[in-house]
Amino acid sequence: MSDTGTLSGTGTGTALRDSSIATATAVALCVVLAGYAGTAPVTAAAAVTGIGVVVAAGGTVILRAGRWSGPADRVTLARTVLIGGCATIAVLVLAGELPPRPGWLLALVVPALMLDAVDGFVARRTGTSSAAGARLDMEMDAALLMVLSAMAVFSLGWWVLAIGGMRYAFVAASVIRPQLRAPLPFSQFRRVVAAVQGAALAAALAPVLSLPVARATVAVALVLLVISFGRDVISLERQERQKQRARREAGRVRSRPAMPPLLSGEAG
Repeated sequence: MSDTGTLSGTGTGTALRDSSIATATAVALCVVLAGYAGTAPVTAAAAVTGIGVVVAAGGTVILRAGRWSGPADRVTLARTVLIGGCATIAVLVLAGELPPRPGWLLALVVPALMLDAVDGFVARRTGTSSAAGARLDMEMDAALLMVLSAMAVFSLGWWVLAIGGMRYAFVAASVIRPQLRAPLPFSQFRRVVAAVQGAALAAALAPVLSLPVARATVAVALVLLVISFGRDVISLERQERQKQRARREAGRVRSRPAMPPLLSGEAG
């Protein structure tokens, strides 16, 4: 996933092909899953929601310069199809057509979580890493957490939406505080905490886990997420203060009057 994808063997125009395959697969999967609904409106809403997730992801790939997509993008799009299926199931759960914790949801969630590690590995191995690919992967992470959080509301409570909404709240805050848009250095803690969120929600939605244990598991994950976002906010705010201090110092240096040549020569 690099901006030189056409030089790395990915080829131009592959984005349309790969996105079309992902969309067609999502249509088949989501329509089958939505068939569990008892009413036509719920069936339509469930199918459209799941397919919409994949169409949106595929659209971002198609709009890239050169309309290219690499091996890692294909992994991400395959993962997006699974997330779209989860979104369809979420609509059915919220509509009361399925139990709050459908066991076969794990057949989609577990592979989706596992593929999260695969696309990055593939990108590094094929030399096709890019900011666009990383951004798509991050948005799919956020979408999956939002879907799982919404499903967990009935069994765990409304507070669990904080996990799914944290990323979007951070983006909204960056509109008011532009410094929050600055790039962050790599953090293994942030990476681990992000992985914990999906695993905790998936475990909590498994019917074999008791509700008290599920609530405790997700609560711990939420605390870690708050700490992670808090660290990032503090780091970005500190960076901004340092930049402002450096600009003030530079301004004071420029505003100092230059020493007259005569005095300068006498002092020498």
